[in-house]
Amino acid sequence: MTRLLTIMGSGETAPTMVKPHRTVFERLEAGAPGAVPAVFLDTPFGFQENADELSAKTVAYFETSLTRTIGVAGIQRIETTSTLQREAAFARIRLARFVFAGPGSPTYALRQWAGTPVPDLLAEKLRTEGAVTFSSAAALTLGLATVPVYEVYKSGADPYWLDGLDLLSPIGLPVAVIPHYNNAEGGHHDTRFCYLGERRLAMMERLLPDGAFVLGLDEHTGVILDLEADTASVVGLGVLTLRRGGISTEIRTGETVPIDMLRAGPEVRSASSPASTSAPATVAAATQPSGPLGDASAAPSLAGDAARLGAIFDEALASRDAAQAVSAMLDLDEAIVGWSTDTLQSDAATRARALLRSMIVRLGEAAVGGLADPRSILGPVIDVALNARLEVRAAKRYDLSDVIRDGLAAAGVEVRDTPDGQVWELAPLS
Repeated sequence: MTRLLTIMGSGETAPTMVKPHRTVFERLEAGAPGAVPAVFLDTPFGFQENADELSAKTVAYFETSLTRTIGVAGIQRIETTSTLQREAAFARIRLARFVFAGPGSPTYALRQWAGTPVPDLLAEKLRTEGAVTFSSAAALTLGLATVPVYEVYKSGADPYWLDGLDLLSPIGLPVAVIPHYNNAEGGHHDTRFCYLGERRLAMMERLLPDGAFVLGLDEHTGVILDLEADTASVVGLGVLTLRRGGISTEIRTGETVPIDMLRAGPEVRSASSPASTSAPATVAAATQPSGPLGDASAAPSLAGDAARLGAIFDEALASRDAAQAVSAMLDLDEAIVGWSTDTLQSDAATRARALLRSMIVRLGEAAVGGLADPRSILGPVIDVALNARLEVRAAKRYDLSDVIRDGLAAAGVEVRDTPDGQVWELAPLS
């Protein structure tokens, strides 16, 4: 039997999370060969005007990046769907062995799912057989308490918790899940901890029930909880953080630990704790890490890829390296395609396409004059002319010598006679 709960901090439809998704599908396929019935729970962003477009992008991501087919549940807004539509959606969830949900509003999702079979259907998957993968806004709903992100961060509400689905307490994890844990979008103001920042998270920690703690996941990072093997495997690019009362324990990507280590919470983890299957976790007093940006300024993104490849292209043109310039353009095109199904809303794709078009124009302009060093192309021809000039000068035919020199000058090659012999250089372009 396969029972997997995967929680992702972000990047659920980005290139960074292809491998974790594939791992989950392969585990399910190993348990029951054949295509895995999969459904995308589209409720969290059901209030958005482009909800259908986001669903289509998600389906395309699984088809293109994972060669897996995933259907759409079709419950964006409970009150506007008919009884038949609702029951059909619940049936899709019930029959699926893989249920996935991602970005949007956790508050909206919880409100829509309240009083429906959805919470019980998800819990049943984890009790019996199947896989649930929740990321970003959907991940926020999994714990006993949920951060109302928009209400606190955007609308200015005093920090508070919503009741979550509490799918983790039955496996011994009385936690509040916080994705986007290392978010750095705020630049110089603190947007870590899913936009809460340290001050508000510290306030909210004190509001949690006794014994509860925070389970945080960095962006483009996930944890695969194998409920049969009772193990937790951290995947992706960052760390999983357990936090209680400002004290944090970090479990790095690549580590697989017993879920008991998560159940124990952060403060009891120490160097004497049982070893994980790889490097030991890090224990830290995390009341105020090094700064709001932390290591997240290097978080993967299309904008980051574009900046990096733009710099490579600039350097290639400066060094007249046509192959490197073309390679940077192709890599940028590949990055644009790779990130095209990411449902995170931004203008990064528009900016990246503008950069690619600029690269094409600049390479075309460079091709007019040629990217190769003109000295390497013209040098052998000029050397023949200069050798002929030496011969006519030796024959005292200075008139012919001047003809050769003047002819080269007219062609843009300046020749000078020095004590060490003839030297030449290309005249600057006017």
